[in-house]
Amino acid sequence: MNDDGKLKEIRERIDAVDDELRRLINERACLAQEVARIKLVEDPATNFYRPERESGILRRVKAQNEGPLDGEELARLFREIMSACLALEQPLTVAFFGPEGTFTQAAALKHFGHSVRTQPFGAIPDVFREVESGECQYGVVPVENSTEGVVSHTLDMFLASPLRICGEVMLRINHNLMAAGGSPADATVVYSHQQSLAQCRGWLDRHLPHAERIAVGSNAEAARRAKETMSAAAIAGETAAEIYGLQILARNIEDEPGNTTRFLVIGKQAVAPSGHDKTSLLVAARNQAGSLYRLLAPFAEYGISMTRIESRPSRRGIWEYVFFVDVEGHQDEPHVAEALRVLQQDAALYKVLGSYPRAVL
Repeated sequence: MNDDGKLKEIRERIDAVDDELRRLINERACLAQEVARIKLVEDPATNFYRPERESGILRRVKAQNEGPLDGEELARLFREIMSACLALEQPLTVAFFGPEGTFTQAAALKHFGHSVRTQPFGAIPDVFREVESGECQYGVVPVENSTEGVVSHTLDMFLASPLRICGEVMLRINHNLMAAGGSPADATVVYSHQQSLAQCRGWLDRHLPHAERIAVGSNAEAARRAKETMSAAAIAGETAAEIYGLQILARNIEDEPGNTTRFLVIGKQAVAPSGHDKTSLLVAARNQAGSLYRLLAPFAEYGISMTRIESRPSRRGIWEYVFFVDVEGHQDEPHVAEALRVLQQDAALYKVLGSYPRAVL
């Protein structure tokens, strides 16, 4: 058989696989609709979105992947299939912080898939309020960056908000140079948020030393200006290029390639254990010698790893602080539950913000 014959045979096999994929995806969608019918009979107010279930599926997909597709790429494809099936059960609206095209929107789409409706809000408190009111089922807000540190506004909102943490998203921050057309050398001005300009300073010094750098309120705003201004470029994420119709002229121009931001998914529901969970707490120590040590001691006693601790002013008194703590495990696991029971006895303030699946990277 000559090469043309081999190609024809391979393409026919691809067509057959595509037909089977189409059939199986629609079969999965029908099963999702059947799940929805059963759930609605049991509870008309049920939550169709199950973070622990989706996390388990994605982890299994990655663990059992045999290639040649990368595990993360395969998980991304499954995420979109699950997103489309969930939309048949219950269309979701997800609030996010920032204008369209920001990394927070990219985090929302990474977590929920593109079949949800994302709604931008200009301030973190607005995201919390929309979810609290029920106008949006979930919200996505940044909480910390590997190079810039904690996002204090997000932590402060949990002091008064009844919302729970339902999930987390880890997003690698890749900055791209984009413009309406041309080449990088054509840019005489570069727009971006001041942090992005700082994180790409080395690349800009080497490749665009004569271009003016103008800081704007967000990378999405930078992309909008680049769309409207000749000889202008923007530094932003890939989502912004898609939304504003820009060409990416240079990819991954950040000076620190490991730059990662962690986002929280907030909502009203409690999340069942997935087997790969975190629990976030808000606690305050009594004004006594050794009180912070006594608060943290139960974690060591019960073999629980504390992955993060952050202090914030309590807003109840001068020089009084609360602590935001992340530990491994779910609050319903016996050893975690017992450690939390002991901790609560010594805490002046105690609030579980949520147990939720660890991010599937």
